[in-house]
Amino acid sequence: MNRKSFSLSTLALALAVLGSPLASASPGAHGPNGEHLDAPGAAVIASGLARLPDGSVNVPMAAQRRMGVLTRFSVESEAAATVELAGRVVMDPNAGGRVQPMYAGRVEAGPKGLPVAGQAVKRGEVLAYLRYQAEPYAQAEQQAQLAEVRNNRKLAEQRVERLQGLEGSIPRKEMDAARAELDTLKAREQRIGAALGAREALLAPVDGVIARADAVAGQVVEARDVLYEIIDPARVLVEATVADPALATGIAEARVVEAPQVAFKLVGAARSLRDGVLPLTFRAVPDPKAKVAALPLAVGQPVTVVAALAERTRGFVLPAEAVVRNSANEPIVWIKSGAERYIPQPVQYRALDATRVVVTHGLGADNRVVVQGAPLIAQIR
Repeated sequence: MNRKSFSLSTLALALAVLGSPLASASPGAHGPNGEHLDAPGAAVIASGLARLPDGSVNVPMAAQRRMGVLTRFSVESEAAATVELAGRVVMDPNAGGRVQPMYAGRVEAGPKGLPVAGQAVKRGEVLAYLRYQAEPYAQAEQQAQLAEVRNNRKLAEQRVERLQGLEGSIPRKEMDAARAELDTLKAREQRIGAALGAREALLAPVDGVIARADAVAGQVVEARDVLYEIIDPARVLVEATVADPALATGIAEARVVEAPQVAFKLVGAARSLRDGVLPLTFRAVPDPKAKVAALPLAVGQPVTVVAALAERTRGFVLPAEAVVRNSANEPIVWIKSGAERYIPQPVQYRALDATRVVVTHGLGADNRVVVQGAPLIAQIR
């Protein structure tokens, strides 16, 4: 009876161990060379969220559901090689423009007031007026010149009146000369008078949205100061830089991390270095199915360009959020080795586009990798 009880107890203990979450490891808990990722003595029973002594993490099923943890088996495939480039958003010269005064003056509001940043404008619309403000000495010279021309014009009018009274007794050419002189003086008086109170209409050069507005009423500006920048939000460019000129010839397409839903194509590469690097220009490819006309980018915004090259590389394609950093700032992924146990695995990866990466080293076939919720698992202590 005692022997039978001992046998039943042993069998029950064995079933309990086999049925525990840590013992039922999934088939993906091994490294790229087939080595088992479970450290010796790693089968530690933990209740609740906990980081185990070997670095793995215990996450109960209820916590996994709350954290939205999702996993999938890793499958090796072939993907395009990519390179990350630093870039910035620039204005498209064919769909944008700047408003600059031709001379110094004082800003005055236009017919609809002074526009603000973000306001839509039409080509030829008056944005503001610029009234010419001369220096006191120059203004006095102009006023003196105007007074002199006005007096000469009055004398010319009197002379024409006298000659008209003598018409028929004087040569006709003398009468014509007097009238021509009077017309010239009238035109000079009109031009000088208009110049003293002249104002320039600042017009919108293109249709679009005001991206920058640096004008207020009464502001004194100099010639060539940029008062307004107007862009088409759907037609901005991205300018990236690369140190290797040969790399530009192998770029097929690109994505911007800050706007992952938009595809970009290479417009061209410069043929002269600027500050030791080669500028590359990318333009957004319009999507006929997209309902959003404006790109979620601002002129001057720094961006990260992920350019796809013509060459191919083999690896495991995963969502970008699957790769996180450990305490040593190394890139890792979390591999599920049991129902409630996750093991950190250091990897090497390359960005594939704005939302995906390709892991080139550190993973083996059929690893069950966390593709959603990895940042939350990494915070468990």
